[in-house]
Amino acid sequence: MPSFIKTLILKRFRSVQAATIDFDNPTFLIGRNGSGKSNIVDALSFLSDAMSLPLQSVFDKHGGISAVRNRTSGKSFPPNLGLGVVFGSLNDNLKGGRYAFEIKAVPDHGFEVIREQCIVFNVSGSSYWFDRTKNNAFQSNIKELRPSLVSTSLGLPVIAGDVRFVSVLKTLSNIRTYSIDPRKLKEMQDPEGGVSLKSDGSNAASVLQEISRTDDSEMQRICEILETIVPNTTRVKPLKHGNKLSLEFTQEWGRDTKLNFESYCMSDGTLRALGILTAVYQKPQPSVLVVEEPEATVHVGALEPILDLLKTASKKMQIIVTTHSPEVLDMEWIIDKMLRMVSWSEGATHISMISEASRRTMAKHLVGAGELLRSNALDAESAPLFKEVENLEPDLFQELL
Repeated sequence: MPSFIKTLILKRFRSVQAATIDFDNPTFLIGRNGSGKSNIVDALSFLSDAMSLPLQSVFDKHGGISAVRNRTSGKSFPPNLGLGVVFGSLNDNLKGGRYAFEIKAVPDHGFEVIREQCIVFNVSGSSYWFDRTKNNAFQSNIKELRPSLVSTSLGLPVIAGDVRFVSVLKTLSNIRTYSIDPRKLKEMQDPEGGVSLKSDGSNAASVLQEISRTDDSEMQRICEILETIVPNTTRVKPLKHGNKLSLEFTQEWGRDTKLNFESYCMSDGTLRALGILTAVYQKPQPSVLVVEEPEATVHVGALEPILDLLKTASKKMQIIVTTHSPEVLDMEWIIDKMLRMVSWSEGATHISMISEASRRTMAKHLVGAGELLRSNALDAESAPLFKEVENLEPDLFQELL
């Protein structure tokens, strides 16, 4: 399906000084360790958190404003940080739009929102927008829209009570980012509602319990796919231990021969694969699902069913994957338009399409992306030789009539 988020715009966010990232579905962010892939993922996580949490709590969760904003060698406060998205169709009535905000740092680790804008375009040809500028000056083409805003809070979570903006809030708040930690799945877990899988997978037992309760056929499907990844592992289910939950795996072979193992006995690769499965099948399903390095601790033979799972999931949601593994890129269905190169140079993260030479090589089916990466021939597009400083400023906001 088409991408919900067509473009992510970053301005001085962590290691990214300025970037406009266009997404396909799925999209693979390729780069070495330390290139900044996780900072792009964190920008999506920050955007999602900001839709449901107070902005101060979001900064605290992500390490504080001094960690989130792009670092500078100067002693003065660095320029403002900003995030923006251009989105496509979010429902049958809304064909696209954009949302962005810009935040200024103030003394004593404080901050204030200096601009925030949202525009939605309907299939009928009409549009609705609001534009909040410095000192909370508010404009909108919806006359009855008059929210009470403070400088340390975003307006969209308040304004999205209006039916014309609610789809934007729901889509952004339902972005889910995952770096599955097998150690968390080995531990006893506190029971909870199981509505949303945590980013490290630490509540997987509760989420699987909820999936099993609401749609047992989905739980059976999870078990079927898990068996293709981990042969002879035919079943997984939540297991109660007093007021705690763990996971129990069943392995079968031969005639009526089976053994049950709890999660602390299972390999890291098995638990990471289960975490990714749970992320895909959780209810409600994410609008955007981001998986960091699915290849970590997973046997190369198990990567194909995991990647095929994500390919299938891209028909229902937007999929973004970070990787530095040639084995991941060996999948024949991965084509050049799905690839984005992430690199670190001159103190900043840069994101670009792959080079024209790499695209031609892949288009002619001479070698795949995985083989190009192995031979260090998967190159990024060349940057212009000369860059004007003002051109580094991304276009967060749209001019309004």
